[in-house]
Amino acid sequence: MTKQERATRTRDALIKSAAGEFDRHGYALAKLSAISSGAGVSPGALHFHFENKAAVAAAVECAASTALRRTARIVYRQRSNALQNLTDTAHAAARLLREDIVVRAGFRLSCSNSGRTELNLRQEWQSCVQQRLAEAADEELLATGLGSRQDLARTIVAATIGLEALCRDNDEWLSPRTVTGLWRTLLPMLAHPEALAGLQPAGSLSDTGRAHAPVG
Repeated sequence: MTKQERATRTRDALIKSAAGEFDRHGYALAKLSAISSGAGVSPGALHFHFENKAAVAAAVECAASTALRRTARIVYRQRSNALQNLTDTAHAAARLLREDIVVRAGFRLSCSNSGRTELNLRQEWQSCVQQRLAEAADEELLATGLGSRQDLARTIVAATIGLEALCRDNDEWLSPRTVTGLWRTLLPMLAHPEALAGLQPAGSLSDTGRAHAPVG
């Protein structure tokens, strides 16, 4: 293994260890000594890669953002209609939040208004929802008589982000069954009857995991 490969592995191990620490204790209570210990490296090795705790947290946020954006791109390339794509993206994101500690911790750090980075993954999700609703309107998928797309986007974001917040105390809130139930409720309100007949609240991908490459 080259020196560069060892450095990359050490950095990745630190990010994963930090994610676990932030997920369990939050940013304020997370300790650098616990992060270095969890990664199996010395405190000096941690400081070689990261100047301080804020820098470690920023790296976790960045890794989470990369994974979520990559997943959204992969799902988008499936070329389903806009409402199905939105549903599939929500399922894939929920899977990441359930199974990938780096994504889960990074998302929570990003949404905590800490000011460590310019990332705001909650805002990015809202932008994604707004874009898919605009595409759904162009594809003439939306039911008549709906409110403004901005109000619809806010409702979807509030519901989906709410599941992530509730999941902190009970993993069932981000389970496939719960996410499916959410879209089983939302889609009949969003889609006109002809479009609704072809939509799958459980997701149209045979395995949403194929859209996911674990961060750590």
